[in-house]
Amino acid sequence: MKLTRVLSCSFAAALIAAPAWAALGGGASSVAADSAHMKGTVRVAPQANFTVHEIATSAGVVVHEYLSLEGKVFAVSWRGPGIPDLRQLLGSYYGSFEQAASTTAHNHHNLAVETPDVVVQSSGHTRAFSGRAWAPALLPQNFSPNDIN
Repeated sequence: MKLTRVLSCSFAAALIAAPAWAALGGGASSVAADSAHMKGTVRVAPQANFTVHEIATSAGVVVHEYLSLEGKVFAVSWRGPGIPDLRQLLGSYYGSFEQAASTTAHNHHNLAVETPDVVVQSSGHTRAFSGRAWAPALLPQNFSPNDIN
């Protein structure tokens, strides 16, 4: 597919083998499984309406998983030398993302996709990537996507 070819060309130099990440819409138990699988260090930062689980790997990738008080992952962000496997990271939202990305103009440094179901923003260059994704319907009340970092 066009999206696969574009992402492959754009990020091929920076992609690393990615472990399983908690997917958007997934439950709190997936965070513990992800940290164990990644052999990452976990730090939890409770907030008023949500909790942020930060998983840092020895490869330098840092993933933030935002969980609502109901225990659902409503947003994720990443930074580091590579980007995670978006199919795994976005879970059931990947299909919406893939379809929208195939018709969205983007370059090899930036990708921004917005659908009613999912928003994905990714940017970077060799060994310095960052991105974030969220499901608008799952955002807690009074939460702004600007708070995803």
